Amino acid sequence: FNYIVSNKNKFHKIRVTNDVIYKIFEKQGLKSKLKKIFLGVDNDIFKEININEKKEIRKKLNIPEDHVVIGSFQKDGEGWGEGLIPKLIKGPDIFIETIKQIKQKNTKIFILLLGPARGFVKKELKKLNVSFFHVYEKNYFDIKKYYNILNFYLICSREEGGPKSLLESMACGIPVISTPVGQAVDLVTNKVNGIIVKNYSAESLAENTLELMENRDLYNKIVIEGKKTSLNNDYNKQNKLWEDFFND
Repeated sequence: FNYIVSNKNKFHKIRVTNDVIYKIFEKQGLKSKLKKIFLGVDNDIFKEININEKKEIRKKLNIPEDHVVIGSFQKDGEGWGEGLIPKLIKGPDIFIETIKQIKQKNTKIFILLLGPARGFVKKELKKLNVSFFHVYEKNYFDIKKYYNILNFYLICSREEGGPKSLLESMACGIPVISTPVGQAVDLVTNKVNGIIVKNYSAESLAENTLELMENRDLYNKIVIEGKKTSLNNDYNKQNKLWEDFFND
């Protein structure tokens, strides 16, 4: 950011992904160079699979049928090793505290982790005696199957550009509960197409997740409206935005 601000004339256009970042650049006099284009999603790849496929994947991962599966697919540890030191802007501490509070009300939860450097989260889940499975999927597009076996996706970050998981979850029919970060602030209407809490409170995240576990009508509404949001933000619908970006 500082480099860009100090070298404004080197940049013809700057693509940003959400209003928060847009306003930060705008304050530095860069409005004429800015284009907001969300991190989109390919709905032909990220989509719901049939119930039998879901059951088969859950069975392979030894996930009990009566457990609620909560997903977190990101890198949230420092460096590219085990990731035992938490990367706090990604909120792994908030995630753990959220899971702790959910477990106090519902012991039948299972955590599905993807991405590298998840050592801190895994260590803390073991302390909580919460079942989990972690995989670092090398083929990015294969993560579709993991989204599909979730009941919820949690975004607990303090800062984000996207994240990509927001629209990918929606595309696969999975409700998202998020802190007020990144393009979640732009794209999520609370209790319509997802849940977005007002702060970075694990208590708020847990309360809303628990509410969705009980409120099937709200859950179904969020799934339907979330899918509409993912379709409205498909890569194919961004073609004109990118043409303008490069041609203006």
